[in-house]
Amino acid sequence: MRTPLIFASVRCPGRRVLLLALLLRAVPSLFGGGGEVVVVYNTKAGADSRSVAEHYAKRRGVPAKQVLGLALPTTENMTRAQYRQELAEPLLKACEARDLITFHGLIIPAEEGRPGRVVNVPVAAKIRYLVLCYGVPLRILRDDTLQEAGAERLQPPLRRNEAAVDNELALLPAFWQGYQLAGPTRNPVYDTVDADFIQITNRALMVARLDGPSAAIARGLVDKAMNAEANGLWGRAYFDSRGLTNGNYALGDEWIRAAYECARRQGFESLLDIGPATFRASMPMPQIALYAGWYDQHVSGPFTRPRVEFMPGAIAYHLYSYSAQTVRAASSWVGAFLSEGVTATMGCVDEPYLETTPNLAIFFDRLLNHGFTFGEAAYAAQRALSWQTTVVGDPLYRPFGRPAKELHEDLVRRKSPLLEWSLLRIVNLNLISGTSPAEAITYLEGQSESRRSAVLTQKLGDLFVLTQNLSAAAEAYRNALRLKPSPEERIHLQLGEAMMLTTLRKPAEALVYYEQFFSENPDFPDLASFYERALAVAKQAADAALIGKYEQALKRLRPPVEPPATNTASPATNTASPATNTASPATNTASPATNTASPATNTASPATNR
Repeated sequence: MRTPLIFASVRCPGRRVLLLALLLRAVPSLFGGGGEVVVVYNTKAGADSRSVAEHYAKRRGVPAKQVLGLALPTTENMTRAQYRQELAEPLLKACEARDLITFHGLIIPAEEGRPGRVVNVPVAAKIRYLVLCYGVPLRILRDDTLQEAGAERLQPPLRRNEAAVDNELALLPAFWQGYQLAGPTRNPVYDTVDADFIQITNRALMVARLDGPSAAIARGLVDKAMNAEANGLWGRAYFDSRGLTNGNYALGDEWIRAAYECARRQGFESLLDIGPATFRASMPMPQIALYAGWYDQHVSGPFTRPRVEFMPGAIAYHLYSYSAQTVRAASSWVGAFLSEGVTATMGCVDEPYLETTPNLAIFFDRLLNHGFTFGEAAYAAQRALSWQTTVVGDPLYRPFGRPAKELHEDLVRRKSPLLEWSLLRIVNLNLISGTSPAEAITYLEGQSESRRSAVLTQKLGDLFVLTQNLSAAAEAYRNALRLKPSPEERIHLQLGEAMMLTTLRKPAEALVYYEQFFSENPDFPDLASFYERALAVAKQAADAALIGKYEQALKRLRPPVEPPATNTASPATNTASPATNTASPATNTASPATNTASPATNTASPATNR
C-alpha cells in the first residue's frame, strides 16, 4: 500500500507563507526494475524490432536471457493459430526453460460429462511484465471455425473471439489450463489497491508494447518515461466529458469526472469540460501532462493542429471503440498521440463495449494517488482480459513514485526551470486545503521564480481574478507574455488578455492583443469567430481602420452563400435523414467563448468552465 503525499501550509515568524510539507510516499514492492520484465521482438520484422528491444533492455537493465526474438507475422494482424503456435507456446516454453516461470501439475477432478485431468498452473515467477516491441502483431483475428461449449450463453455481441494480442497475453499464466476465448474474461486483479498483487501466480501478466508509427517513436517511449521519472511529470491536465448524468453512457462520464478530481487534488492545473462536444480545434491547449476524453471517431480538436504541446512523460487517452485499430499510423487516436509525443496511452483494437474499457477513475487513482507504475495502473483498471485493450508505453514507467519532497529539493538544487511547476503544485494543493487566494498571491510574489516564469505569473493573474482585482490580473497576464511562454500558452494569454481588457472597458488596449494573435497565427482554426469578437471590440474603440480590416477578413473567411435559383427538390430530398440532421461528434463543437476562455477560467470549478 502507498501513503499519498500531503502538501500543507505552515506559519513562519512575521507572516504566513506556503512551504512544502509532506509525508514521504513509500513505494514498497516485491519486485523491481528490468529483472521483472521479458522483452519480445519480431525476428521477421527486420532490424527495427530488435533495435527497440535492445534499447529498452539497455535503458531498463533487462537481463539478456529475458530478451526473446520470435518469428512472427509482419502485419499488425495474426490468426488464432499463429498466436498459439508462433507466440504464446514458444514464449511460455522459453520462460519455463529460463526459470522465469515455474509451473506445477494440478489435478482437476472429474465432473459430469468431463473426465479428470492434470493442468499446469504457475506457482512461482521472477517476472511480472511482458514488453512487446515494434513489429510484433497487434490484433488476433476472429476465428469463426472455433466452437466452444458455453459460448452460446454469452450475449450475441460478445460471441466473438478476436482480441488484442497484449490483452490475450495478459492471461498467459492460464494458458495451459485453458479458458473460454469467446467474449471477455474476468480480470482477477481488477480494482486492486495492492500493486504487488498483480503477478503471475494470481493469473495476471502485465503486457504493454513499445510501438507506434515508427521505430524511433517506439524507442523514445522509454526515454521520455525515464526523463519524467527523474524530473517529474509536469504540465496541465485536461478532461473532456460529455455532461452525461444518466443513460447507458453516463458511466464513461463518471470515470472522466473522477479522473479530473484525482488530477486536481494532486495539484495539477486542471480543466474539466462538461459540454456534449469535444474540445474544439481553436481551443489553446498548452503544456499537456494528462488528457482523457471521449467520444470522437476520428482524431479531432486541438490534436489535429500541427503543434501539440505534450510534456515529457505525458499520458493521454481517448475513449473510442477503435482508438487503436492501428498503432502504426497517425490515423488512429493512439497512433496520433504517439506521433505527437505522448509517452503512455491505451486504446481498443475492436469494439469492446463501454464497461470493458479501462476504468479511468481507477487508472488515474492508482497512478496518481498510489504510486503505481503505468503497467500496474493499466491492469488494475481493466475489468476484462482476453479482450480488446492494448497498452502502449513503458509498463515500468512510474511518474509519481519519487517522493515529492525529494524531487522538489532536487529541482531547487539543480536550479531546474521545472521548479516553476513544483511551486505551482504547492500553491494549488494549499488552495485545496483552505489557503486563501490572497495568501497564495503573497507567497508567489515572494518567489524569485515568479519573476522569471510565465507559468507562475499567469497563475498570479488567475489568483487576482479570484480576488476580483481584474486590473492586477490584466497586468500579470501582460507580464507573463513577456516571459517567453510556450507557443500554445502565448495564444492562451493573448486571447485571455484581450478579453480581460475588454471587460475592463479598455478596447483600444485589447485590440493590441488581437492584432498580435492574428499576425502570429494566420492559419488558426475557426479564425472567423475571433475576427467577429475583435470586430465588436474595434467598434467599441471606434477604430475605423481595424473595423474595415476585420470586416474584409470576415468576407474572405466567410464568403456569402449564393441562394439556390429555384426550390425544385421533391419532399423526399427536402427532408434530411436522421444521420444528416445529427452532427457527428467531431463537428458538434462548443462555442468559441467556452473553449477560448481567459487564463483565469481554466482554473475555475467545472461549473464555471462552461
